[in-house]
Amino acid sequence: MNNHLPAACDACAAKPCRSGDLSTAPKNCPSLGVSPEESLARYSQEDRRTACIAAEVECDGYCRLTRVEEIMEYTRRCGYRKLGLAFCAGLSKEAGILARILRGNGFEVVSACCKNGSVSKDQLGIPKEKQLKRGEAFEAMCNPAGQAAVLNEAGCELDLLLGLCVGHDTLFIKNAEAPITVVAVKDRVTGHNPLAPIYTFDSYGKRLLPYRFVGE
Repeated sequence: MNNHLPAACDACAAKPCRSGDLSTAPKNCPSLGVSPEESLARYSQEDRRTACIAAEVECDGYCRLTRVEEIMEYTRRCGYRKLGLAFCAGLSKEAGILARILRGNGFEVVSACCKNGSVSKDQLGIPKEKQLKRGEAFEAMCNPAGQAAVLNEAGCELDLLLGLCVGHDTLFIKNAEAPITVVAVKDRVTGHNPLAPIYTFDSYGKRLLPYRFVGE
Protein backbone atom coordinates (compact mmCIF):
# COMPACT_ATOMS: atom_id res chain seq x y z
CA MET A 1 0.00 0.00 0.00
CA ASN A 2 1.20 3.53 -0.78
CA ASN A 3 1.66 4.96 2.70
CA HIS A 4 2.02 8.47 1.30
CA LEU A 5 -1.61 8.51 0.20
CA PRO A 6 -4.20 7.99 2.93
CA ALA A 7 -6.86 5.43 2.20
CA ALA A 8 -10.21 6.90 1.14
CA CYS A 9 -12.42 3.91 0.47
CA ASP A 10 -15.48 6.13 0.85
CA ALA A 11 -14.56 7.85 -2.44
CA CYS A 12 -14.14 4.59 -4.37
CA ALA A 13 -17.28 3.83 -6.37
CA ALA A 14 -16.08 0.56 -7.92
CA LYS A 15 -14.99 -1.28 -4.74
CA PRO A 16 -12.81 -3.71 -6.76
CA CYS A 17 -11.79 -5.35 -3.49
CA ARG A 18 -15.17 -7.07 -3.54
CA SER A 19 -14.40 -8.93 -6.78
CA GLY A 20 -10.70 -9.61 -6.23
CA ASP A 21 -9.74 -7.82 -9.47
CA LEU A 22 -7.63 -4.88 -8.34
CA SER A 23 -6.63 -3.74 -11.85
CA THR A 24 -8.90 -0.70 -11.56
CA ALA A 25 -8.11 0.06 -7.92
CA PRO A 26 -7.09 3.66 -7.13
CA LYS A 27 -3.50 4.32 -6.08
CA ASN A 28 -4.49 4.77 -2.44
CA CYS A 29 -6.40 1.48 -2.27
CA PRO A 30 -5.39 -0.29 0.97
CA SER A 31 -5.63 -3.62 -0.88
CA LEU A 32 -2.66 -2.78 -3.10
CA GLY A 33 0.75 -4.00 -2.03
CA VAL A 34 -0.68 -6.33 0.61
CA SER A 35 -0.94 -10.02 -0.15
CA PRO A 36 -3.80 -12.17 1.14
CA GLU A 37 -1.22 -13.95 3.26
CA GLU A 38 -0.13 -10.68 4.87
CA SER A 39 -3.74 -9.74 5.56
CA LEU A 40 -4.47 -13.09 7.16
CA ALA A 41 -1.28 -12.87 9.23
CA ARG A 42 -2.95 -10.07 11.19
CA TYR A 43 -5.45 -12.59 12.58
CA SER A 44 -4.69 -14.94 15.43
CA GLN A 45 -6.22 -18.41 15.32
CA GLU A 46 -8.96 -17.20 17.67
CA ASP A 47 -9.55 -14.17 15.45
CA ARG A 48 -9.88 -16.44 12.42
CA ARG A 49 -12.42 -18.56 14.23
CA THR A 50 -14.39 -15.44 15.17
CA ALA A 51 -14.27 -14.17 11.59
CA CYS A 52 -15.50 -17.50 10.25
CA ILE A 53 -18.40 -17.62 12.71
CA ALA A 54 -19.35 -14.02 11.87
CA ALA A 55 -19.34 -14.84 8.15
CA GLU A 56 -21.48 -17.93 8.74
CA VAL A 57 -24.04 -15.95 10.72
CA GLU A 58 -24.06 -13.29 8.00
CA CYS A 59 -24.74 -15.92 5.35
CA ASP A 60 -27.34 -17.90 7.26
CA GLY A 61 -29.24 -14.87 8.52
CA TYR A 62 -28.84 -12.47 5.60
CA CYS A 63 -31.91 -10.21 5.40
CA ARG A 64 -33.75 -12.75 7.55
CA LEU A 65 -32.54 -12.35 11.13
CA THR A 66 -32.79 -9.19 13.22
CA ARG A 67 -29.76 -7.77 15.01
CA VAL A 68 -30.89 -9.35 18.28
CA GLU A 69 -31.29 -12.74 16.61
CA GLU A 70 -27.90 -12.43 14.90
CA ILE A 71 -26.27 -11.64 18.24
CA MET A 72 -27.81 -14.72 19.85
CA GLU A 73 -26.83 -16.89 16.89
CA TYR A 74 -23.27 -15.57 16.92
CA THR A 75 -23.02 -15.98 20.69
CA ARG A 76 -24.28 -19.55 20.60
CA ARG A 77 -21.88 -20.54 17.82
CA CYS A 78 -18.95 -18.97 19.68
CA GLY A 79 -19.85 -21.05 22.72
CA TYR A 80 -20.44 -18.03 24.95
CA ARG A 81 -22.96 -18.40 27.75
CA LYS A 82 -22.34 -15.49 30.16
CA LEU A 83 -23.16 -12.14 28.58
CA GLY A 84 -22.56 -8.66 29.92
CA LEU A 85 -25.10 -5.94 29.15
CA ALA A 86 -23.93 -2.35 29.51
CA PHE A 87 -26.89 -0.04 28.99
CA CYS A 88 -27.98 3.57 29.31
CA ALA A 89 -30.44 4.32 32.11
CA GLY A 90 -32.60 6.03 29.49
CA LEU A 91 -33.04 2.67 27.79
CA SER A 92 -33.85 0.70 30.94
CA LYS A 93 -37.08 -0.68 29.48
CA GLU A 94 -35.29 -1.84 26.34
CA ALA A 95 -32.51 -3.39 28.43
CA GLY A 96 -35.06 -5.29 30.50
CA ILE A 97 -36.74 -6.71 27.42
CA LEU A 98 -33.41 -7.65 25.84
CA ALA A 99 -32.23 -9.37 29.02
CA ARG A 100 -35.52 -11.25 29.20
CA ILE A 101 -35.06 -12.47 25.63
CA LEU A 102 -31.46 -13.53 26.25
CA ARG A 103 -32.25 -15.34 29.49
CA GLY A 104 -35.24 -16.97 27.84
CA ASN A 105 -32.86 -18.45 25.29
CA GLY A 106 -30.54 -19.94 27.88
CA PHE A 107 -27.94 -17.20 28.29
CA GLU A 108 -26.75 -15.88 31.63
CA VAL A 109 -26.92 -12.08 31.72
CA VAL A 110 -25.01 -9.69 33.97
CA SER A 111 -26.16 -6.10 33.46
CA ALA A 112 -24.74 -2.75 34.50
CA CYS A 113 -26.54 0.60 34.23
CA CYS A 114 -24.60 3.70 33.19
CA LYS A 115 -25.31 5.41 36.53
CA ASN A 116 -23.70 2.63 38.58
CA GLY A 117 -21.57 3.87 41.46
CA SER A 118 -23.86 6.87 41.98
CA VAL A 119 -21.03 9.38 41.62
CA SER A 120 -21.98 13.06 41.42
CA LYS A 121 -21.09 15.00 38.30
CA ASP A 122 -19.81 17.64 40.71
CA GLN A 123 -17.14 15.19 41.89
CA LEU A 124 -16.02 14.65 38.31
CA GLY A 125 -15.64 18.41 37.92
CA ILE A 126 -18.54 18.99 35.54
CA PRO A 127 -19.88 22.54 36.11
CA LYS A 128 -23.57 22.97 36.89
CA GLU A 129 -24.21 24.78 33.59
CA LYS A 130 -23.13 21.61 31.76
CA GLN A 131 -25.39 19.34 33.80
CA LEU A 132 -28.89 18.38 32.71
CA LYS A 133 -30.40 18.84 36.18
CA ARG A 134 -28.91 22.24 36.96
CA GLY A 135 -31.42 23.06 39.66
CA GLU A 136 -30.96 19.84 41.62
CA ALA A 137 -28.35 19.15 44.26
CA PHE A 138 -27.29 15.79 42.81
CA GLU A 139 -26.91 14.41 39.30
CA ALA A 140 -25.14 11.10 38.80
CA MET A 141 -22.38 10.92 36.23
CA CYS A 142 -22.34 8.18 33.64
CA ASN A 143 -19.74 5.64 34.76
CA PRO A 144 -18.72 3.47 31.78
CA ALA A 145 -15.45 2.43 33.43
CA GLY A 146 -17.55 1.21 36.34
CA GLN A 147 -19.84 -0.69 33.98
CA ALA A 148 -16.81 -2.38 32.45
CA ALA A 149 -15.47 -3.25 35.91
CA VAL A 150 -18.76 -4.90 36.91
CA LEU A 151 -18.81 -7.04 33.78
CA ASN A 152 -15.09 -7.79 33.98
CA GLU A 153 -15.38 -8.98 37.58
CA ALA A 154 -18.33 -11.19 36.64
CA GLY A 155 -16.22 -12.91 33.99
CA CYS A 156 -18.55 -12.11 31.10
CA GLU A 157 -17.54 -13.77 27.85
CA LEU A 158 -19.14 -11.20 25.53
CA ASP A 159 -20.31 -7.67 26.34
CA LEU A 160 -23.31 -6.07 24.65
CA LEU A 161 -23.56 -2.29 24.34
CA LEU A 162 -27.01 -0.74 24.42
CA GLY A 163 -27.38 2.99 23.96
CA LEU A 164 -24.32 4.39 25.72
CA CYS A 165 -23.58 8.06 25.00
CA VAL A 166 -20.91 9.08 22.52
CA GLY A 167 -17.63 9.06 24.43
CA HIS A 168 -19.01 6.94 27.24
CA ASP A 169 -19.10 4.02 24.81
CA THR A 170 -15.47 4.80 23.98
CA LEU A 171 -14.50 4.58 27.64
CA PHE A 172 -16.40 1.33 28.09
CA ILE A 173 -14.66 -0.23 25.09
CA LYS A 174 -11.30 0.97 26.42
CA ASN A 175 -11.86 -0.62 29.84
CA ALA A 176 -13.75 -3.83 28.98
CA GLU A 177 -11.84 -7.10 28.97
CA ALA A 178 -14.34 -9.23 27.04
CA PRO A 179 -15.08 -8.95 23.31
CA ILE A 180 -17.80 -6.40 22.55
CA THR A 181 -20.68 -6.10 20.12
CA VAL A 182 -23.23 -3.32 19.78
CA VAL A 183 -26.97 -3.89 20.05
CA ALA A 184 -27.90 -0.26 19.37
CA VAL A 185 -26.37 3.19 19.68
CA LYS A 186 -27.98 6.26 21.13
CA ASP A 187 -29.52 9.02 19.02
CA ARG A 188 -32.27 10.75 20.98
CA VAL A 189 -33.32 12.96 18.07
CA THR A 190 -33.91 10.14 15.57
CA GLY A 191 -35.31 7.51 17.92
CA HIS A 192 -31.91 5.79 18.03
CA ASN A 193 -31.59 5.59 14.25
CA PRO A 194 -28.36 7.54 13.67
CA LEU A 195 -28.39 6.83 9.93
CA ALA A 196 -31.54 8.93 9.48
CA PRO A 197 -29.56 12.13 8.70
CA ILE A 198 -27.49 10.15 6.19
CA TYR A 199 -30.57 8.74 4.43
CA THR A 200 -32.12 12.21 4.37
CA PHE A 201 -28.94 14.03 3.37
CA ASP A 202 -30.65 15.73 0.42
CA SER A 203 -33.25 17.26 2.74
CA TYR A 204 -33.01 17.28 6.54
CA GLY A 205 -29.43 16.10 6.52
CA LYS A 206 -28.17 19.13 4.60
CA ARG A 207 -27.80 20.98 7.89
CA LEU A 208 -24.81 18.76 8.67
CA LEU A 209 -22.73 20.36 5.90
CA PRO A 210 -21.19 22.50 7.15
CA TYR A 211 -22.06 21.55 10.71
CA ARG A 212 -22.07 24.42 13.19
CA PHE A 213 -20.66 23.11 16.44
CA VAL A 214 -22.68 23.85 19.55
CA GLY A 215 -21.05 26.56 21.63
CA GLU A 216 -19.13 28.19 18.79
